Amino acid sequence: MRSGAKVAIVGGVFAVVVGGVGYGAYNVLDGLNGGGGGGTDSKSASAEVKTGPVTKAEIDDASKKFLKAWADGDADTASQLTNNAAEAGPALTGYRETAHVTEAVITPGPAVGAKVPYTVKATVSFEGRSKPWSYSSELTVVRGLTTGRPLVDWAPAVIHPDLTDGATLRTGAASTPSIEAVDHNGRPLTKEKYPSLGTILDALRAKYGEKAGGTAGIETVIENADAKSPDKTLLTLTKGRPGKLRTTLDANAQAAAEVAVKKFSQASVVAVKPSTGAIRAVANNPATGFNAAMQGKQAPGSTMKIVTAAMLIEKGLASANQKIECPPTATYYSRTFKNLDDFSIPDGTLTTSFARSCNTAFIKLIDDTKDDAALAKEARDVFGIGLDWQTGVVSYDGGVPEETQGEAAAQYIGQGTVQMNALNMASITATARTGTFRQPIIVDRELDNRPIATAARSLPPYVSQQVTNMMRQTASWGTGKAAMASVVGDKGAKTGSAEVDGQATSNSWFAGFNNDLAAAAVVQSGGHGGDAAGPVVAAVLRAGS
Repeated sequence: MRSGAKVAIVGGVFAVVVGGVGYGAYNVLDGLNGGGGGGTDSKSASAEVKTGPVTKAEIDDASKKFLKAWADGDADTASQLTNNAAEAGPALTGYRETAHVTEAVITPGPAVGAKVPYTVKATVSFEGRSKPWSYSSELTVVRGLTTGRPLVDWAPAVIHPDLTDGATLRTGAASTPSIEAVDHNGRPLTKEKYPSLGTILDALRAKYGEKAGGTAGIETVIENADAKSPDKTLLTLTKGRPGKLRTTLDANAQAAAEVAVKKFSQASVVAVKPSTGAIRAVANNPATGFNAAMQGKQAPGSTMKIVTAAMLIEKGLASANQKIECPPTATYYSRTFKNLDDFSIPDGTLTTSFARSCNTAFIKLIDDTKDDAALAKEARDVFGIGLDWQTGVVSYDGGVPEETQGEAAAQYIGQGTVQMNALNMASITATARTGTFRQPIIVDRELDNRPIATAARSLPPYVSQQVTNMMRQTASWGTGKAAMASVVGDKGAKTGSAEVDGQATSNSWFAGFNNDLAAAAVVQSGGHGGDAAGPVVAAVLRAGS
């Protein structure tokens, strides 16, 4: 398609508007009155089924016919020009009747392969209120499986890029009032200023909009098939009156987190206040879509040694200053583990092995526990991992399954079946810091009286003190030194590198604390924990409170 062609919907009656700019405009009506043909994947008995990739001419022809039918408001014909008429028809009809689009100018761009991008400048009207609406999307032309004809490959995203299977585009009274979210000091939190909070603010609105005391406005939204998922607002015709919702977030820490994760293509970070469990920052890159910081599931690498060390000390199998062997390799039930570059520490302590991230020192102690599931029990009973966290939004609360033999040993160094995210590791760091698990929250529980998870027991003070001191040594002279150099005050850290099957470079993990703030980050394919995730955590710790 060429950029000069504009398909318009005017006053509810679909028509064609002709423009003439760019790389050669054409009238969308040209060539459509003869030989257009209808129907999707049907063929005459004598027709030869064409095979092979669609040609440039076929892409141009198929996209013109589809856009023309859509422009005419002929959802039946338009749907028959796709490879899934049963789903395309209702969606195309709903664009006018449910989304209430009364005017739209669609400007196609040049095809890129079989894809034809286009921009939409529309007007949405509902109950006497109208507002302009602009967005971009694209369609793809494919060859019909039975007819061989070029057809638009149907997907809801043809209508709007954020529309997914089972979701509905709707304009009307909002299902819940909007919210004016603020941080713990009353400073405004918006999607525009803090993009990573987009999905979180949507979820908070869906859950607490009415409780916050607002009144609903009129919006164009995407209603998800899953009723538990919040609507996504695309356009606000009238705002209503937002309710004020105070969160536990900190605007300074959130701003620093947003900047820090943008340095990497895939990164997440969370900060938590150890004394209360208040979540101070949540950021992801990419910022939109899946909230990996709170819902991700990945092996956390050696940051898991915070839990392992606490378990070993609590069981009396080791202490911070006790001599611990750190050989180049260690084997447990025929599974062999090694250190980075096969290093060893001939005459070190548990603190030395922790600070330098020696894997084998921890593996060699598993047999002494006489219980392969000891780490899983410690993670659950002390650090609250796997309990039903009620943060205020959806979160994955970590997992350390009870394993045996070599798989249990892998868990000691944060590999195997251990699954964590940045929220979980920030909470683990906070628990080690104070000795007591305080379930992370993003809004006060008094807002809805929801249950808050509690761990079975706290760490004995001597255990918490030793683990915290080992983290201080890691930040002072160990693997976290470079990353934490810019952080002042009482500080500690633990680095981690998690190997992933099929991934050439390990994921970078880092957990740290500074005074009464704990944070953890993961950077996909970031390598050593101190190199990528470390600076992300340090930036948040410097800014937060």
